[in-house]
This record gives sequence, C-alpha cells and structure tokens, in this order.
Amino acid sequence: MKLPRKQAAVVRDAIERWKQDGILPDAQAATLAATIEVQYFDWRKLAKYSFWIALFSIVSSVSAALSDRFIRDLLEALFMVPAGIKCAALSLVAAGLYRRGLAKRAEAPGKVYRNEAIFFLGVLATAGAITQLGVMFDTGSGHDSILLLLSFLVYAVLGVRLDSNLIWVFALASLGGWMGTETGYMSGWGAYYLGMNYPLRFVLFGGLLTACALSLETHPIGQRFFRSTLVMGLLYLFIPLWIMSIFGNYGDFPSWGRVKQIELFHWSVLFAAIAGWAVYHGLRHDNDITKGFGLTFLGINLYTRFFELFWDNLHKAVFFALLAASFWYIGSKAETIWNLGKESETGRPTTG
Repeated sequence: MKLPRKQAAVVRDAIERWKQDGILPDAQAATLAATIEVQYFDWRKLAKYSFWIALFSIVSSVSAALSDRFIRDLLEALFMVPAGIKCAALSLVAAGLYRRGLAKRAEAPGKVYRNEAIFFLGVLATAGAITQLGVMFDTGSGHDSILLLLSFLVYAVLGVRLDSNLIWVFALASLGGWMGTETGYMSGWGAYYLGMNYPLRFVLFGGLLTACALSLETHPIGQRFFRSTLVMGLLYLFIPLWIMSIFGNYGDFPSWGRVKQIELFHWSVLFAAIAGWAVYHGLRHDNDITKGFGLTFLGINLYTRFFELFWDNLHKAVFFALLAASFWYIGSKAETIWNLGKESETGRPTTG
C-alpha cells in the first residue's frame, strides 16, 4: 500500500497503538506495517497542478493566436458565418468532448483530473454555443440574463447526467450570474433592487444556496453534489458579507464616503454572527467546510476591523507590532494544538 509520508506515519502509529492496546497481535501488526510503502513524491498533486497549467496554457494559446494577424483575418471571415452554424458546430464539439470524457472515465476512473479537464473543455465549448444561440435570437432588448439562466439549466442537467462536480460548479456560477444580471436589468441597471445593492443581494442568494445544500445533504442526488454546492453557497454568502462590512448597503462611493465607519458596524456584527454560526454548525455536525469557512472569515472580519480602526490612529510601528504579536499568538496556539493532536495519535509526547 503506497501512501504519502505523513499518511504512512499516521497509519504506522495507529498500528503500533493497536498493538500496545492488545487489539492486534504482534505478528499481524508486523505484517500490516510491512505492507506500507512510503511514496515520497505526491504524484496526485503534480497531476492536478499539471492539468491546471495545461488548461491555462490552452487559454493562453488561444489568446496568443487571436493576436496574430492571419488568425484575426480568419476569425473575421468566420464571423460572417451565420450564428446558427457556429452554434451547431460548437454544440457538436461540446458533445464530442463530453463523450470522450465519459469514455476516458470509464477506461480509467482513477484519473479524475484528466477526465475533468476534458469536461472543462466541453464546458467552454458549451458556453460558446449558448453565446451564439443568444446572437441568433438577440432582439436588442439587452435582456441577456436569459442566456445565463439557459447556461445554468444546461450545465445542471449535464452535471447530474455526467456525475461531474466541475460542471455542477459552472451551473451554480451561471445561476449566480443570472441572479445578478436579472436583478440589474429589472432595476434599470441602477445601484439598488428592492432597496438592496449588489452585495446584499448576493448575501441573500448565498444564504439560500447554503440552506439548500444543507437540506439536500442526505438526498440521493443532492448528496453527490453536496460539498461543491455548500462551498459555492458559502462563497456567495461570505465574500459579499465581507464587502458589506466595509461598504454597507451603499451603491456608490460618494454616498459611502460621507458616512462614518462606525455607522456600518452593524454589518460587521452580522458578518461575525454568521461566521460564528458556521463554526458552531461545523463543530456540532463535524462539518469541516462550514467550520473552515466560519473560522477563516471570522479572522478576516477581525483583521478588517483592526485595519479600519487603527490604521490612521496608531503609529505604524505600534500597528505592525500588534499585528505581529497577534499572529505570533495564533501561530503558537495552533502549534500547541497540532502537537497535542500528534501526541493523542501516537500515545506519546512529541519532541522538537
């Protein structure tokens, strides 16, 4: 059994602990320990980062090609092709990529990153096809959010049918884009919709998406996409909350500049309360996602308030000294907790 160095150490310590407690006979413990082979290089991470770089390189290659004069002339000729033909061609390309991704996954289901990279290319082709479909039926109304809603429906169906969390994430991203553009269109592209600026709208959207994710945790279909839906919901929730804690429910900088920061303090309290709920939920339900988001954004909230309150009021030497002391304290406590965890796993105190 090949394991990374840290995981191999944990498994060996567990076997040793079971042997000392009499759960495993000495001979069986020795047999199990002998099956562990340390994998000193994390090939999984290399595969993941390599495919990310490959996809980024593909996008860069296309961008570089677009800057070439011959390619630009060729594209101008292609632009003369009717949008319906381009939509059909891109749809066929997307279908071919999805089919190839399924075939590759059936051949080697363990090669997750390669298979998902093929699906990602299919997602890009699908986006191009939907864009050309919008060109076909464009009436000049400026109501382009319907394309994002269509993208959500297409990606949602594909994500469920192909059992791909990557495609499902694009579906949720499209849904968020539709919400933002639809409310913008309905408000005449003003700063407010029903008295809410854009961040506040996304706070409500993120809260609703998070609630849906938590309620579907045990659903047969929803369970497959539970983690990705919850992460997207919490991102939609916490990032706008952080923005609200700084700018409040204001739609332009002049209006925001006329208020004192203390008048926005209630948004910081709301931000902290929701982050505290996430930590509580994570601890109670053993959910690392909500706990991690809660702790992370609780820290972001505290340090944002620290900068707001003391950047102009303290000497910079004192300011950074306090900042260093706080991080030193956090690091010391985190190291203590980490060492306690190692001691509980190995059954003996750690040194160094």
